Amino acid sequence: MKHYSAFAVAREALRYHTGWERAWRSPEPKKRYDVIIIGAGGHGLATAYYLGRNYGIQNVAVIEKGWLGGGNTGRNTTIIRSNYLQDPSAAIYEKARGLYEDLSQELNYNIMFSPRGVMMLAQTQHEVRGYQRTAHANALQGVKTEWIGPERVKELVPIINIDGPRYPVLGALWQERGGTARHDAVAWGYARACSNMGMDIIQQCEVTAIRSANGRVTGVETTKGAIECDKLGIVVAGHSGQLAEMAGFRLPVEALALQALVSEPIKPCMDVVVMANTVHGYMSQSDKGEMVIGGGTDGFNNFTQRGSFHHIEETVRALVETFPMISRLKMLRQWGGIVDMTGDRSPILSKTPLGGCFINCGWGTGGFKAIPGSGWGMAQLMATGHSPLTEAFSLDRFKEGRFIDESVAAGVAH
Repeated sequence: MKHYSAFAVAREALRYHTGWERAWRSPEPKKRYDVIIIGAGGHGLATAYYLGRNYGIQNVAVIEKGWLGGGNTGRNTTIIRSNYLQDPSAAIYEKARGLYEDLSQELNYNIMFSPRGVMMLAQTQHEVRGYQRTAHANALQGVKTEWIGPERVKELVPIINIDGPRYPVLGALWQERGGTARHDAVAWGYARACSNMGMDIIQQCEVTAIRSANGRVTGVETTKGAIECDKLGIVVAGHSGQLAEMAGFRLPVEALALQALVSEPIKPCMDVVVMANTVHGYMSQSDKGEMVIGGGTDGFNNFTQRGSFHHIEETVRALVETFPMISRLKMLRQWGGIVDMTGDRSPILSKTPLGGCFINCGWGTGGFKAIPGSGWGMAQLMATGHSPLTEAFSLDRFKEGRFIDESVAAGVAH
């Protein structure tokens, strides 16, 4: 009997149920495109989709060295929220959260968006003050969040222990319309929509060089040959620095592994997302019953896409006090993704020193939640040269000292 990998089964199921094969068959590239997007993850595919939907730019190629959605899009913990402190961050994440709510209808593809609510626990007095400040900032930004006390936390999450000896729960920042979505489905939905517009999604096609003339991008060299273009978008989380060097400039980012794991499936016991930054852990329950658990990034630069024993010990040990019931669960699987981190823990969506070349990177640990908003803003920037959503996230801010400090909201957990 022939055995198929999980990826092969998912691919065949997708073909059967949707009838689309163009993106999966990876057509041979044409000699010239109006726009090339490097990276067929959520951000790259969303950028291509909104270029076609909002600006009619459909002669687009999305190039991927691996397979569609095989990078961080398929390796995250699917949390969606917009309760950030700084105004530019709140704007782009709230745009994304709003687009997520109708994305299944927009793409005619069920992304399994679940607005179950996201809770960020305060377990020190410092966090209480910080989250109350964020709640006030969100009110001014038009982002609906609220500060809740420990009794309300216990009501929403009955399995939680609010009287932990080291880190008692003192309250939480609660965003009722936050939640989760199916990460693979987000990539597949955008990919099918791009394919239906006539765009080419070319997999197993690694970019080996970026070509330019007179200070402007002219195309790329790939393992499938040279391709010319008028504009180029680099959207390759984890490997942004390498692509930037090909284009002739450097980025203020570092690559780190972010690990996560899931438990064996159990009966429904928790229907919200809980984040506990003090102990570097966060947890939600998937539709299949698995407890999805994650923590902070590794403490050293690396490109590892697998788990490690020290991460299991550190993250699970931290969460056991707050959720005693998980101490008896078995781990089902573990994985890692490569994230690129900036000094201020905010992303880069910007023009670059190379004319016609744009870059989207630096999302750190929080890229999945921003996919629709990132794609919307990046498409506007590439099509028109300006976007209110991306203006504050330009490369120039590092020279000018205009940092968007989100280290508390994005630097530790999701």
